[in-house]
Amino acid sequence: MAAKSNLLNMALSLSAVCLVCSALLGGVYAMTSGPIAEAQAAKTAASIARVLPEFSVQPELKTVEMDGVEYSYYDVPGSGIAVISSAGGFGGPLKLMVGVDDNGQIVNTVVLSHSETPGLGAKCSTDVAFIDQFKGWDPAERKLAVRKDGGDVDAITASTITSRAYTAAIASAYDVYLKVKGNE
Repeated sequence: MAAKSNLLNMALSLSAVCLVCSALLGGVYAMTSGPIAEAQAAKTAASIARVLPEFSVQPELKTVEMDGVEYSYYDVPGSGIAVISSAGGFGGPLKLMVGVDDNGQIVNTVVLSHSETPGLGAKCSTDVAFIDQFKGWDPAERKLAVRKDGGDVDAITASTITSRAYTAAIASAYDVYLKVKGNE
């Protein structure tokens, strides 16, 4: 005999289905949260290794506030700092990790995330000529802005907004470096 269709039966059935689905979702989260955290930590460690000279000490995560914005950075004594910085690109936030050595020179940059247009602004993470121009960059000697704005940075073709965001993120990271080194 089928259950009588009324509001109480429908509410109980819906509640039971929601409870089972919630339990399954919670179980999947519990099983995957550890591996996801480990993968994120490995990605961060690899990014730090790419933006700073070789080091043997454990990077220490620190934060600093500048102009109302809190920046995270990894302090690596003897190598420099790796700053996580972002700026608004054409498609949304462009998030970088920028390595600055103890002499104040940009060691390297790595794109952590972006939402730029594929084939245009997305080249900020693959265009070797664009990325490599920042290696060894000394912001005290060269202007960190695209040539169109009177600076020394060669922009990605047809992606001036992304190039401006990339250089703005590097400039913010350098400002973090100056503040951190000024506080020591």
